[in-house]
Amino acid sequence: MYDRGGSSRGRPPGRFGGGGGGRFGGPRRRGPGGRGPRRRRSCYFCGNAIKVIDYKNVDLLWNYLDDREKIVGHRQSGTCAKHQRRLSVAIKRARTVALLPYTPEHTRTR
Repeated sequence: MYDRGGSSRGRPPGRFGGGGGGRFGGPRRRGPGGRGPRRRRSCYFCGNAIKVIDYKNVDLLWNYLDDREKIVGHRQSGTCAKHQRRLSVAIKRARTVALLPYTPEHTRTR
């Protein structure tokens, strides 16, 4: 009856793309090479037993900013929730004392 992609149980296709094993019926995300699910990234700070994220360590903090100088989310960076909170506080402190920029340079007006 329904032949437009949905599940094989005679139901209409879902609102979010039908079929597959994703959360909303979309395709499953695959790892490198297209086989199996993606491996979760481990937290850099947990793995290296870093207790304190110092706002003066600018070289480390740059890794957690994207090209528009926004703080990268935990899904992209792979940090755990505890360290993501501490990381965002450290980045905000570094911005306050002008160690890190609030905006990218090419969009700043003089």
